[in-house]
Amino acid sequence: MVESKINIIAEIGTSHEGSFEKAKELVDAAADSGADTIKFQWVYADEILHPKTGYVKLPTGNIPLYERFKQLECPVSFYKDIMDYVHSKGCKFCCSPFGLRSLRELLELNPDFVKIASPELNHYKMLEALRDWRQNQKLRGEAMVPVILSSGVSTLADIDKAVRIVGREGVSLLHCITSYPAPEDQYNIRLISTLHSVLGIETGLSDHSLDPVLVPVLSTACGGTIIEKHFTLSRQTSGLDDPVALEPEQFALMVHTVHQTEATFRHYGEALGMERTIEQLAEQFGRQRVMTVLGDGVKRLASAEEANYGRTNRSLHFMRAMKKGETISQSDIAILRTEKILTPGISPEYYDLLIGKKISRDVEDGAGVQFEDFIL
Repeated sequence: MVESKINIIAEIGTSHEGSFEKAKELVDAAADSGADTIKFQWVYADEILHPKTGYVKLPTGNIPLYERFKQLECPVSFYKDIMDYVHSKGCKFCCSPFGLRSLRELLELNPDFVKIASPELNHYKMLEALRDWRQNQKLRGEAMVPVILSSGVSTLADIDKAVRIVGREGVSLLHCITSYPAPEDQYNIRLISTLHSVLGIETGLSDHSLDPVLVPVLSTACGGTIIEKHFTLSRQTSGLDDPVALEPEQFALMVHTVHQTEATFRHYGEALGMERTIEQLAEQFGRQRVMTVLGDGVKRLASAEEANYGRTNRSLHFMRAMKKGETISQSDIAILRTEKILTPGISPEYYDLLIGKKISRDVEDGAGVQFEDFIL
């Protein structure tokens, strides 16, 4: 049997909802469904959101999104034990941190992969800390921890800046649309080969579409070497991402069709392999739909995520109400997702510049930081 070159990641995320037993069930099902790597999210609510960010609609009613993330916080021992369990199933362990604390604690566990989610692609403080950790590993003669960057709700300039910070050695990039679910006809899958050519690193797909076949198979045909897909035991359960996740049977179907596509390309070569793959998909989905999903390979924000640009990714927010003339300290501003009802702030790249500056006007707790708020 020829070994697959595709790393298929089952993104469990926070679907375990803090239960170690449910996490083990999810790992068992993901491994049985053919996942190569199993991924979690290391959540501390205050690294992600301001408490006043707004509400999320759940089957039990509307609750503050910040409180929902607080419910998903787990101790370090949870991640250590679940990493060991993932390894016992013959899979690799991957995890997404969301700030400096979760990054440090994750790196101390020596994971197989660190995944930087799309909204954190401009969390420059975290990217710099990850770069420094990896450089210190290299200086000590150790293997650097592999990094996977996701590129949803980002421009090509945003992606390039993140790659320049983290570096290219041992770094991969996933094309993504930050929309839940993501419309298949906006995926522009040819971007996978475009990004590989432009950036010179391995590329793949973080897929939020609902179908287990069309988008993953086309990503394989376009040279993607990683496929990440949300995984759940049931779409009817209450995990934040469960409604857009694949259940085990669907995930296994995705794995099977992706490996079939690999075999097609090995047998027929790139040009004929692409032709046969398109023909096979056209029989199931229609040629026009297949060609639309392939797209033109030009990087742009998908229309489904345009409105989220600046809100889903990171910006600077005030962490308390402040009066004109007060001086900013490190605890007064934070690098957060804006999300629901707050106003986005300026880029995280200005964080250090603002420390020690005086406020030029009264500001509210949670407000997005603006240049006009400061005496520069």
